[in-house]
Amino acid sequence: MVSSLTERQSGQPLSSWWVYIVRCADQTLYTGITTDLQRRVAEHNAGPAGARYTRARRPVELVYQLACDDRSSASKREYQIKKLSPANKAKLIAGGELPPLKVDS
Repeated sequence: MVSSLTERQSGQPLSSWWVYIVRCADQTLYTGITTDLQRRVAEHNAGPAGARYTRARRPVELVYQLACDDRSSASKREYQIKKLSPANKAKLIAGGELPPLKVDS
């Protein structure tokens, strides 16, 4: 299930960074980070600004999004997601949760 942008509707502060997963036309998954989800998905679907991987696999569909406080935490989550097996990515997309990030000492 795709999490919605309920932060905008509920009056809670918006995140400045997002981790996202898009499903490509060939059913593969692409994970990335951005500050603007709608713009980034549009870039993946049209024009040269989309990732090289998704340009050959259009159209893409946003299937997962996670708000992060800053670029560093978004990058760490992206790395964590990219290491997941396809089965665990499917569970995450279906509504599963990622374990908490480990804090470096």
